[in-house]
Amino acid sequence: MMAAPPLGVRDIDAWVRQALTFQDGHLFIGGGGPVLCFRRGARLSGIDVETAKPACIAAGLPVIDIRGLDVETEIRVARDRPRPGPGERLDARPFYGWAYGPLRTVAALYHAAGAEVVNMPDVTGPSPGTGA
Repeated sequence: MMAAPPLGVRDIDAWVRQALTFQDGHLFIGGGGPVLCFRRGARLSGIDVETAKPACIAAGLPVIDIRGLDVETEIRVARDRPRPGPGERLDARPFYGWAYGPLRTVAALYHAAGAEVVNMPDVTGPSPGTGA
């Protein structure tokens, strides 16, 4: 059985356009690779980060890249933060781990921990402690 060819730039562009139509659509990049969250309950993984990240940034889609975090920080933030859910009903504050919260809240928590956040003007900027 032949493996499916990797998704190309045109394929990614179609998924990104769909993600842009949903509130809180975004690209999350972790140790397991990129995951494009593009509508309620719909996530696309197994895509090439070198294709997906530039396509998402160019289109204006929010990107959270946590690959620069150490494992302990990554686990702590993932455990204690709400998770974004495009199209999901958001949970009430105070947010806790596994609750659905606004993407902006989740991105700000990751950014404060040192992750790269792109295309979120009120969240982005140099990551604390990284000089990046």
